[in-house]
Amino acid sequence: MLTLLELSISYAFVCVLLAMLFCTVRLIMGPSAHDRVLALDTLWMCGMLLALVLGIRFKSEIYFEAAMLLALLGFVSTVAMAKFLMRGEVIE
Repeated sequence: MLTLLELSISYAFVCVLLAMLFCTVRLIMGPSAHDRVLALDTLWMCGMLLALVLGIRFKSEIYFEAAMLLALLGFVSTVAMAKFLMRGEVIE
């Protein structure tokens, strides 16, 4: 019989994958560039959460380090895309 932790990890895994699917649909079909940037921002956040869920599931520290890298790169890329949409250039 599965424990409560295993059931909750499986449920979280399915929810994150479903959220990633919805973000991918919005990224492809987004009516404007702002919607696409927001979908990409949410997609990297879901990827980070997926790495954290897998780290808990497999009890491995490498997933937590990957989640930290995803968070750092995702934040920087979101700021760069937002600046590009506002001004039309990233570097002043």
